[in-house]
Amino acid sequence: MSTVKQVQVTFDCADPRALSKFWNATLGYELPPPPPTFDSWDAFSETLPPERRNMASASEDPAGAGPRLFFQQVPEGKSAKNRVHLDVRAAPGLEGDERMAALEAECDRLVGLGATRVERHEPAPPMSGGHIVMQDPEGNEFCLD
Repeated sequence: MSTVKQVQVTFDCADPRALSKFWNATLGYELPPPPPTFDSWDAFSETLPPERRNMASASEDPAGAGPRLFFQQVPEGKSAKNRVHLDVRAAPGLEGDERMAALEAECDRLVGLGATRVERHEPAPPMSGGHIVMQDPEGNEFCLD
């Protein structure tokens, strides 16, 4: 008997709070509710020693359909290309010039949020509809697809 498992994608990073805010804005996700008895995460953070206030953060799909993202603070910086990355489906169902225009518009929006544009890949049917490679504010690669 097989049981479906939930998936959480974890990011090692320097600034969990800032990176979760970037991904919330990118995906339409939200911070999970603060612990019981706290009105906000800021109120909860004030109960922690200063060095523990930005150790972790999370982003959740408000509809519950997408995976939870978890951000944990680590002392070392990013040192190599990601072996796994997220594809942000910014133009599902679109093709050709219309698809690439939608990807470019989303790229511009995300650059405004702190992402970096890396490289555009033109459509090459039937294997690729085209995509844009990007990096989040801490250098983690992802694609606009």
